[in-house]
Order: sequence, then C-alpha cells, then structure tokens
Amino acid sequence: MDPAPCTCRDEEAMAHGIAAAVPQVVDLVHLHVRRTEAARHVADYLRGLLADIERKNGWQLAEHAGYAHPRGIQRVLARYAWDADAVRDALQDHVIATLGDPGGILVIDETGFPKQGTKSVGVARQYCGTLGKIGNCQIGVFLGYASPQGHAAIDRALYVPQAWLADPARCREAGIPADIPMQTKPQLALAMLERALDAGISAA
Repeated sequence: MDPAPCTCRDEEAMAHGIAAAVPQVVDLVHLHVRRTEAARHVADYLRGLLADIERKNGWQLAEHAGYAHPRGIQRVLARYAWDADAVRDALQDHVIATLGDPGGILVIDETGFPKQGTKSVGVARQYCGTLGKIGNCQIGVFLGYASPQGHAAIDRALYVPQAWLADPARCREAGIPADIPMQTKPQLALAMLERALDAGISAA
C-alpha cells in the first residue's frame, strides 16, 4: 500500500514544528560561540537553512536575514571561532533527551559534495554518490539516529584521502592539523558509532 500523500496541513504542522525548534537549536549553539555578533549571525544562518529558500548560498541567506551583504553569513563558516565538536556533543545530549529510545537505530551513510576546484579540504577525483560516478568531490561520512520519536543527524566526519595527507604544504595551506591520521571511511564511521554509544545514545 502506498503511503498517504502529505497534505498542506501536514506541511504547515511541520513548518510550525521547525519554527518552534529553531530557538532551542540557537540556544545550544550560542553556548559555544564566543562573540555576540557571531552568535547572531549563526542564528540567522540556521534560520536561513531551515527557510523556504531556493538556493542556500551566502547572498540568498543574507537577503533572507535582511543583510545588505553576505559577509556576516560567510564568516559563520569561514572566520568565526566556535567549537564544532562541542556543538555536536550538545546536539547528541539534546537527541538523547528528546528522541532517545531503547529501540533506536544508528544509521551510517556517506555523501559526496561535487566541487570544481582543488582547495576544499579532501577534494579529489573519487566516486561521488551525488553524481552517480567518479568526479571531483569531497566525501562526508554521517551518523544518524532514528527512533519512534523522530530522527536526526548526530555526527559527521570529512574523509581526507591519503594523497592530501602525503602533501604537508597543501595540508598547511588548507588548515589541516599536522597530526591528523589517515582514516578510511569505515574507520571514521566506527569512531562516530563509538562516540555516540559512549555519550549514552540508546540503540538496539
């Protein structure tokens, strides 16, 4: 039997649920952002990601937030100091409290991000599921959690090919720490699984 189609009322309820959750998410992130201005830009960035915007680039996110220029939005990802791992840990605590269930399931998946240039960390010619073929891309490995209460992404890791790590000058230019070890995608996945279970995620 095919699932019932989503109604306008369902979509409205989902939109209201997302809008209600945004302040909680913003509060979680604010704890790990050092400057008030940066925290405001992070909040506007998050609201933009959840908004009905056709293309979520710097200009359109900035326009949605009422900015005259995308610099504030771009600084969220490029320049502001915030602890991504601390945000991840806060997210996992939130998921444990709101979605945790003994019958929950941990889900591992990888996603390719097509790229045209050579500067993005980890970019290389490799199989990209997004393209369905070998292409120039980055690969992210992601951990999700699903339970009867809902589902959420709870961790992430960027795959860095050996060719990158064998080029110290390229790594320095891209800001990759000198002591980062080579890890395969399964190794990244296992580390995320162990981290989630150590944090107290309930899973069958």
